[in-house]
Amino acid sequence: MTRFIHDKFAKDYLVRVASRREKLLKDYGEIKASEQVSGEVKEIDVLFTPAKQQNSNLQILGLLGRLAQNPAIIEPFRNPASTDEICDCILKLLEVKASLRREAKANKTKLQDSEIPKLWVLTPTISETRLSSFGTIQKADWLSGVHFLPDALRTAIVAIHQLPPTPETLWLRLLGRGSVQSQAIIELQALPLDYPYQKATLELVYNLRDNLRLNQKLEADDRELIMRLEPIYQRNREQAKEEGKQEGEQNLILRLLNRRFGEIDASLIEQIRGLSIEQLENLGEALLDFSSVADLEAWLNQHSE
Repeated sequence: MTRFIHDKFAKDYLVRVASRREKLLKDYGEIKASEQVSGEVKEIDVLFTPAKQQNSNLQILGLLGRLAQNPAIIEPFRNPASTDEICDCILKLLEVKASLRREAKANKTKLQDSEIPKLWVLTPTISETRLSSFGTIQKADWLSGVHFLPDALRTAIVAIHQLPPTPETLWLRLLGRGSVQSQAIIELQALPLDYPYQKATLELVYNLRDNLRLNQKLEADDRELIMRLEPIYQRNREQAKEEGKQEGEQNLILRLLNRRFGEIDASLIEQIRGLSIEQLENLGEALLDFSSVADLEAWLNQHSE
C-alpha cells in the first residue's frame, strides 16, 4: 500500500535527511524513530528530546521548530487520523509518562513537568466534528490549524490543510497531501541552494517519487504528486548538471593558474568562482596569453564590471 511508502517518507524526513545525513531535528537534540513503549507493543513514530543547550537555529524550521522546543512525540499520518488512531497516540503518551514516573521514582528524583513529552498528531486533514469530539481549542499565540486538547492531556492535533501557506509552516506542509504538499514542494525547490536542509529534503522527496512510481495501484493524490514532481525533478537534475559543469570548469582553471603562477590570492579565487560558465570558458582561453598574475587581475576586473 502506498500509505507505507508515505509513512517511511515521513519518518525519514523527520529523523534524517538522506543525502548529507543532515537531520531536521537531530541538530537540536536526541531523536528516536519507532521507539517501543511498554505494555502491549506499540511504536512511537518520532520521540524527540531537545538538547540542554537550545540551538538558536531551531527557528529555521518555523512551526516544526516550535514543536521541538520541548520533549515531543510526533505522530504523522498520511491519511486523515481517525478517532481511534488519535486515542492510540494519546495512550502512547500516557505510557511514556508512566515510564518516566517509574524511572524518576527508582532514581529518587522528582519528575519535572518540562521533562514530559507533548504529543503532536500531524494529520493531512480532519473534520470539525472530530476536532470537537476531542474538545480542542485554538490558542491565540499559535497559528491556525494547531488544535489543543485539554492541558492535562499534553496533546495537540495539527491539521496540516488548515496551516497558513507561509515559510513558517513549510516544513510541516511537506507532510500534507494533495495540493498542500505539492505547493510546499514547489516552495522548497524555490529556496536558495545553500538554504539549510533544502537539497537533502528534495532528495527525500525524489526518493518518494521513485518509490511511488514502482507501485501499480496509486491513489489519485499520488498520481497527481508524481505529475507535479516531474518538471521539478527534471529541472533540478539539469541544474545539478550545470552546477557540476561549472564547478569542473572552476577547478580546471584554478589548477592551470596554480601551475603557471603558484598559489593565487583567495580574493582572486573568489572572483573566479563567481564567474558564469561562459566567462569561465573565455578565461580558460585568455589565460594562455597571461604572463603574470597582474594579467589575471586585469582580466577579472574587466569582466566583472
